[in-house]
Amino acid sequence: MIDAPLRTGQSLPGPDTLLHRRREIVAGVARQGFIGDLTPLCGVVDLDTLDELMRSLTEAYPATMPALHTIAAKAITLRPVLARFAQAGFGCEVASPGELELALAAGFPAERIVFDSPAKTTTEIERALALGVSFNIDNFEELARVDQAIARVGRHRSVIGMRLNPQTGAGTIGAMSTATPTSKFGIGLADHRQAIIDAFVARPWLTQLHVHSGSQGLRLEHAADGVRLITDLAADVTARTGYQQVRRIDIGGGLPVNFGSDEIAPTFADHRTVLESTVPELFDGTYGLVTEFGRALTAKAGTIVARVEYTKVTGGRQIAITHAGVQVATRTIFGPGEWPLRIDVYDAQGRPRAEQPHVQDVAGPACFTGDMLAVGRELPFVHPGDLVAVPDTGGYYFSTHFSYNALPRPAVYAVETHPDGGRRWSLVRRAQSIEQIVTEAGESTLVPLPIRPSD
Repeated sequence: MIDAPLRTGQSLPGPDTLLHRRREIVAGVARQGFIGDLTPLCGVVDLDTLDELMRSLTEAYPATMPALHTIAAKAITLRPVLARFAQAGFGCEVASPGELELALAAGFPAERIVFDSPAKTTTEIERALALGVSFNIDNFEELARVDQAIARVGRHRSVIGMRLNPQTGAGTIGAMSTATPTSKFGIGLADHRQAIIDAFVARPWLTQLHVHSGSQGLRLEHAADGVRLITDLAADVTARTGYQQVRRIDIGGGLPVNFGSDEIAPTFADHRTVLESTVPELFDGTYGLVTEFGRALTAKAGTIVARVEYTKVTGGRQIAITHAGVQVATRTIFGPGEWPLRIDVYDAQGRPRAEQPHVQDVAGPACFTGDMLAVGRELPFVHPGDLVAVPDTGGYYFSTHFSYNALPRPAVYAVETHPDGGRRWSLVRRAQSIEQIVTEAGESTLVPLPIRPSD
C-alpha cells in the first residue's frame, strides 16, 4: 500500500512510498539492462525523493526568514544532481578547490556558495575573494592571511565569517564529531573567546559566525547547544561594537539519518523545533541563517544495485559474493558498527525474493577479508545472478569512491516521475572504464624532469 499523496507542508515521503520506489528502481535497472558482465554495479538517485527532501527543509523555516540553505557538495559530488539543487534555489557548501569549481559548473551563483576548507591556501583565499564567495576562517593564522589578501585584492562581495568550535563534546561517532575540546576544525570558543571578540572588533568586515558540531551520531539538542553558544557570542560582539556586526549565523548541518528503516526521522521540522526552543533569537529576524546539510538531503534518495556473482558455503555460513563493497561503501566496510546498511534481495528480473530468511553474509569484490557489506544477516536465500539493493546510499556513497584493487567507479542513474505519470530514466555519471583507470594510473614510462640547480 502506498502512502497518501503529499499535501502542502507534508513533503516527506513515508516508508511505504520509499519501499515502493526502491522496488520500481530495481525492476527498472533489470529491465533497462544497466546490470551486466561489464557493469555489474550501479547507483540510482530517485529525484522525486530528492525534491521532497529539499522541499521539506525549505518548508521547515518561514518564508519570511532570510535563510540560505546549502547542499554540502561532499555528500553528492554529481554535477547534474548539484545542478538540481541550484535550480531549486539552494546554495552549495564546498570544502576544497575541486568542490568549488564543481559548484560553479553546476550553476550555483558565487553569492550562494560557502567555502569551508580548513586548509585554504593563499591562492584559494584570493580566488574566493575575487569570485565573491562566502567563506569561514578556520584559525588565527588563516585570519592573518585573509587580512593580507584583502589588502592585495579587496573583499568584493564576499561574506566572511569565522568558524568556531563550541567545544561541547563528542557524539556517539567520534570520527564524525567536530565539537570535541581538541577538534581540528575551527577556533576553540572556550580557549579563545576574548581573542575572537577582539578580532571582530578590529575587522568590521567579519559579519558571520559558523558552527558545526558534528554529523551522524549527534543529538539535535547537542548541536543546538553549539548554536546557542555562538549566538551568545554574536550578542557580545554587538555589545562591544555598539552595532550589530554579526548579521549571519551559519549553523552547519549534521541532521542524523535513520539507516535502520525507511522512516525519515528525525525531520528538518524536528531540527527546527529544537533549534527554535534553544535559540529563539534565530527566528525573530535578528540574524540571517545558513544551513549546510548533506546526507540528510540525499541519503534516502539513493540506492546501490549490484549483481550477485557467486554464492558458497564456508564453515556452515552462506556467503554471497557481490560487486558492491569497499569501493562504494567505504565507511560501512571500515566502520560497520557506526554505518550499518540494510540489504534487499531481488531475483535477476528485479522481483523481491520472499523466501524464508536464512543467516547469510554479503561480501564485496575487493581482495581483503573485511570487505563485507553484511555479516550474519537474516535475508531471503540469495542465488547467483540475483540483485542486491542497498538503500539510503544517496549521501556520500556516490562521492567517496575508494579505488582499492583499481575497482572502477560505477555508473549512476537518475529516475523521476514524468508529467504523464511514467518513470523517466537519465544518466548522471558514466561508469569509469578500464582504459580510464589505466590512464589515471600515471605516465606510460618515467618522465625525466629538468634538474634544478642546487643552492
